[in-house]
Amino acid sequence: MTSGATTAGGGFTYEWQSGWGADGHHDGSSTGWAHHGLVVTDDDRIITFAVDRPEVLVLNTAGELITSWTPDVVEGHGLFLTREGDEQFLWISDIGTKNRPQEDGSYEADAEPVHGAVVKYTLDGTELLRITAPGLDAYREGSFSPGQVAVDDQGSGDIWVCDPYGQALVLRFDRDGNLLTTLTGAEGAGEFKHPHAVFIDRRRGEPELLVADRINKRIQVFSLTGEYLRTFGEEFFIFPGGFAQRGDYLFVTELFGSVTILGPDNSRVGSLGQVAPPGAPGWPNTVNEAGAVVRPALEDGAFHTPHAAAFDSEGNLYLAEWLVGGRLDKLRVIEEPAGASSV
Repeated sequence: MTSGATTAGGGFTYEWQSGWGADGHHDGSSTGWAHHGLVVTDDDRIITFAVDRPEVLVLNTAGELITSWTPDVVEGHGLFLTREGDEQFLWISDIGTKNRPQEDGSYEADAEPVHGAVVKYTLDGTELLRITAPGLDAYREGSFSPGQVAVDDQGSGDIWVCDPYGQALVLRFDRDGNLLTTLTGAEGAGEFKHPHAVFIDRRRGEPELLVADRINKRIQVFSLTGEYLRTFGEEFFIFPGGFAQRGDYLFVTELFGSVTILGPDNSRVGSLGQVAPPGAPGWPNTVNEAGAVVRPALEDGAFHTPHAAAFDSEGNLYLAEWLVGGRLDKLRVIEEPAGASSV
């Protein structure tokens, strides 16, 4: 692993760690299409997902594989950590489908309807809770394809789930998995269009639920009981899809090659990377001379399609990208503003 270019924005400066995490995985050698999450435990283990199979991967900060285990899911699209006492738990939001390579070199998703789930595991892979499609009319024939979960582990224990690839709903369950609230977005700025992630934001005193309303290019904000509060970001978001907190700052992944940085008041204070809207055939991949979809050429120091992000205890930034063969990024922190390290 070598050091590469620096990237900076919003008072943060990072050095790109070239080749991080490509220890036999996420290095382009697989034809699997990576579409998963990434989290970092309190003791700085990086948890992510295999490119081509349902397998949880646990890495150290050098990118070396420590251990792995097989969950009962199709895809680890969204990963989330909660704490109960001295123990952490892993939640997997399984969209229930995956783009798979075909004989002609194309990719096709699994047939609908999709039966995804949100599943809670111990960090060594014991299943503790499974939430499947609730008994709503929308799910009698439609898919349940949850993209991310946010659990209020500092309060009620409620479980917030977004369903971007199914019915475009945000659902609130109690700690036992019983449905409490259903949000369509019409309660606020308008119906959700691909609500890709949810996040419980405690930086402003009273905790709030943020919903990445991705195709609408905005964040809708609700109370933790589901009352609409406000919307922000329509003037600067491109395609918001995931959240990672560093002290008073919130990093929002944008699938078109950048990460937007929000200050304590949720104003945009900067960004990392350059926006590169899709244009080439086969995006986010490419098409070769034979017409097959293949992994594109990637540039060290430049995000391609950042999908999920997380920080370790030192402030180093990790990302998982969305493309054939996968890519994991580590950006070593060089400088960060005051307020970034306090949690």
